[in-house]
Amino acid sequence: MVGYHSPTFNLLLCFHFISVLCSPSSPTHLCSPNQSAALFQFKTHFSINQTASKDCEYSYPKAKTTSWKKDTDCCLWDGVSCDNITGKVISLDLSCSCLSGTFPSNTTFFLLSSLQRLDLSFNDFRKSKISSNFGRFPSLTHLNLSYSRFSGPVPHEISYLSNLVSLHLSHRRITDLIRFQAPGPILKLEKSAVNGIVRNLTKVREIYLDGIDMSSIDPNSFVNLSYSLTSLSLFGCHLRRKLPDNIFKLPNIEYLSLDENSKLTGQFPKSNWSSPLVILSASFTSLSGELPESFGDLKSLAGLTLLSSNFSGSIPRSLGNLTQLEFLFLSYNYFSGKIPSSLTNLAKLSILSLEWNQLEGSLPDTPNAFPNLGSLDLSNNLLSGTTPSWLYTIPLLLLNLGNNQFIGHISEFQNRLLSLNMLVLKNNRFRGPIPSSISKLVNLSFLDLSSNKLNGTISLDMFSKLHSLQYLDLSSNTLSLSSNNSVTYVLRNLEHVNLSSNIFNELPRFLQGSKNLSVLDFSNNRIRGRLSKFPWKDIELLNLRSNFIEGDLPELPPNIRFLSVSNNSLTGTLSGICNAKFIEILDLSHNDFNGVIPQCIGSFSQSLSSLNLKMNKLHGAIPSTFAKGCAMKNLNLNSNRLEGPLKPSITTCKDLQILDVGNNMINDSFPHWIEALSELQVLVLRSNKFHGPITAPTSPRSLLKLRIVDLSCNNFFGPLPTGYIKNFKGMINILDDGKGVRYMGERNYSYDYSVAIAVKGFEIELIKILTIFTSIDLSSNNFEGQIPRDIGELSSLRGLNLSHNNLVGHIPSSLRNMTRLEWLDLSSNKLSGQIPTGLLDLTFLSSFNVSYNQLVGPIPKGKQFSTFENGSYHGNEGLCGVPLSRGCNNNVLGQPPPAPWMNSQEDDGSKLEFGWKVVAI
Repeated sequence: MVGYHSPTFNLLLCFHFISVLCSPSSPTHLCSPNQSAALFQFKTHFSINQTASKDCEYSYPKAKTTSWKKDTDCCLWDGVSCDNITGKVISLDLSCSCLSGTFPSNTTFFLLSSLQRLDLSFNDFRKSKISSNFGRFPSLTHLNLSYSRFSGPVPHEISYLSNLVSLHLSHRRITDLIRFQAPGPILKLEKSAVNGIVRNLTKVREIYLDGIDMSSIDPNSFVNLSYSLTSLSLFGCHLRRKLPDNIFKLPNIEYLSLDENSKLTGQFPKSNWSSPLVILSASFTSLSGELPESFGDLKSLAGLTLLSSNFSGSIPRSLGNLTQLEFLFLSYNYFSGKIPSSLTNLAKLSILSLEWNQLEGSLPDTPNAFPNLGSLDLSNNLLSGTTPSWLYTIPLLLLNLGNNQFIGHISEFQNRLLSLNMLVLKNNRFRGPIPSSISKLVNLSFLDLSSNKLNGTISLDMFSKLHSLQYLDLSSNTLSLSSNNSVTYVLRNLEHVNLSSNIFNELPRFLQGSKNLSVLDFSNNRIRGRLSKFPWKDIELLNLRSNFIEGDLPELPPNIRFLSVSNNSLTGTLSGICNAKFIEILDLSHNDFNGVIPQCIGSFSQSLSSLNLKMNKLHGAIPSTFAKGCAMKNLNLNSNRLEGPLKPSITTCKDLQILDVGNNMINDSFPHWIEALSELQVLVLRSNKFHGPITAPTSPRSLLKLRIVDLSCNNFFGPLPTGYIKNFKGMINILDDGKGVRYMGERNYSYDYSVAIAVKGFEIELIKILTIFTSIDLSSNNFEGQIPRDIGELSSLRGLNLSHNNLVGHIPSSLRNMTRLEWLDLSSNKLSGQIPTGLLDLTFLSSFNVSYNQLVGPIPKGKQFSTFENGSYHGNEGLCGVPLSRGCNNNVLGQPPPAPWMNSQEDDGSKLEFGWKVVAI
């Protein structure tokens, strides 16, 4: 029909007329001009810098304000949301927006009075103060100023925001605090602000204040926090004093973090503790006491992290009631007793870390234990017994039982462990062969079975499928290798291999193609034959010490930092070491190297920290030049055929701690220039051709740390100089600092310095040098004069040998003050007078020799002196009493003490110059 149109056509036509009638001549903006102007002015205060948001955690940094253009609707700008009716800005999200600049304290930005949400996190406001004007947003429900480098006090006006539901002011990220990064600007929360927050923010559900300095805040201030609170994070806030247990009982709390408040004390509630907590984290605090059984009432708990605090006692059985628990970290505490079997029922548990406690006994042996456990770390406890069968069947990614007392065989791993990535069973008492099923753990990247009693022959096929393996440690067992001949595979991802202290007789061939290998320790094995070359260009640590390797030393890899081939049978010259520009530890000792020491040693001494060439056949002079900035700490050239004088250029090595050139043929006078070596602790010049007198030191502050001195078997003469003795502060009042036994060496490489000395008449090599060990050996020279009284001030001296000299006068009574002395040898001199009875005070003395002198009178009786035999006193015809067969008559017993003038001579002798001899340790 003419004029008929369908209903659809009529409807479209109607919409067209309406749109025409309602369309203005120019577009209408929802955003009001004053709101747009306020935002645009705010934008002008900041530049765009990508690094300002480099730590953004939740999204990629995006310069949102670059989309803000004049004459466009601000409600369409990135990060801006408006009310659909009023057009007022109600939400501003500029998180991770690369803003950089000083935040203005008074700007039109604060005129956005309708704001409900404001997020300025992850920018860089360059230590700006948080303006009090932030309190002028009456409708604000969400405020986030985290990680934007604000500083100074948080204004108490924040507490005016009575409608806040979420408050995020975190200043430092958890990762920064854990990595001990520099603190940067400091944001503080004072008492007035905290009180306001507690009093006024009655609707708040989330409070995140990580890294804010709250050291002045009494934790009791949090007692009346809003009952609406579901999340509270106070990570690294310097809180101190006792935390009230009300915090743990907030009726709606689900997330609570108190980590990294090392001075925060308190205990968990022992009863009436029922809350909806899902995550509770209180690591690195001083919270203490036993974990109460009330933990079992936290039915919603999914995560419990209590690392490195002061918790003790048994692990409560009630934790087995936490059916929602997914991770449990109780490491680095003082928990004792057995691991409760109730934990094995936690079907959702994926991570269990109980390492570094005092747990003991065997592991629970429950069928179907830990069905979904992915990570189990029980290392560094006192656990014992055999390992239960469930350990080899659950789908673990990480298993660490290291440093315990487990026994028995390592069982075969079942198919459910094929995803195992890390396996550590080191330092236990496992025995028998390595299970062959390890060859099926194709995802294994870290394997450590070291320090057990494993034995047998390893089939090299065991590793053929472990292409993800990066770390392999089988050291300190009794393992051998099957023949290498059929090996054709390469483990290209291997980075760290330690097979030391076994009975391997060759290097595995699969190592030769491991291009990423940076650490290889094959020391203390039975490797024979020659080294044609080192096939690893990028290797940094190579330890082949104590094998049977022969032939020349190949050219060193260019990036090598640690090399030890000591205690082998290597020969030839050292020309191959000059390629190692970055070497830090070089130990070629106990071989048969010959030729001269290359001059290049001096040129790369800026990196070289320890050089040990002792017990070789090297000849010629010591390198005459050491580079400026020399980093050498240990220079050991003992027992070679080196000649010529010592060169003062060694003093460029300001950090030198050990100088050992003993048992060579060095012809020189005493090197007084060593006074410039302020860190020197060990000086060994024994058995050379040093000669002449040792005059007084030029400074009363020189050689203060010297504590092992051996100058024996040279031709020094003249008096023993008191000046040096007075300087030996390193031998006086050495006290236990509570840090335990320590040795000299390079901790970064677990490398200990060594030294050979004479102890109680026997020459021994100390393969480790205790930092409290002290000794002086000046024997077998031509020193003369009296023993200075000042030597008695060395109260921490362990050994003193002045034998085989021409010393005269009396044994100083001041030696009684050397209460740590273990051996004293004054034999073969011309000493006279009596043995001072005060030496009875030396209760540690186990070796005493005054033979072949001119001593007279009775031998002191009792204590340690009752253990010394005749040989200690031979050649002194005037001595009498036990143990000699010669008794003391009344005339001898009644001999008067030395006349006063004799004591004054002793004093004069103490002022004579000291001829000293280095003791090697």
